Amino acid sequence: VHHGDTLIGLAASGPHSNGYSLIRKILEVSNTDPTTTLLEGKPLADWLMAPTRIYVKSILRLIRAVEVRAVAHITGGGLTENVPRVLPNGSKAVIDVSSWQQGPVFDWLMQHGNVAQQEMYRTFNCGIGMIVCVPENDAQNALSMLEDMGETAFIIGSIEKSTANAEPFVEFTGL
Repeated sequence: VHHGDTLIGLAASGPHSNGYSLIRKILEVSNTDPTTTLLEGKPLADWLMAPTRIYVKSILRLIRAVEVRAVAHITGGGLTENVPRVLPNGSKAVIDVSSWQQGPVFDWLMQHGNVAQQEMYRTFNCGIGMIVCVPENDAQNALSMLEDMGETAFIIGSIEKSTANAEPFVEFTGL
């Protein structure tokens, strides 16, 4: 991973398999009927129980075609904890959260659970299930390839220099 690399986010199908202790608590405290309809006419239960999207075929094809410098699966720990695992010391991932829509299920969880935005990024994927780091000059080609493979993908940020030898972290912009 190098400073200047581009981060591409692949859309999640829902919460995947993370954050369900908090989800159950929000359902209990809000006393919400899981058949409640959210945006797009879909019941809350359908959003919560959507099968976890599996990215392996798309990622393997992408790796064969462009230089993929890192891949971060956004699981438990959300965006905040998973992305730094693939970064070298002295770098940060700058992620523009306005570059995608987190989706109605995450909006609902945030509102009905009174969950702060930073906690959402630490607990959930917030609509991004996988992040791929590629050289900046490969970003558009990688994005096009992913979309051709049926992925919904977005350029969501870049890698920048931080304090020398400091632990890597994520900086969110576009809030």
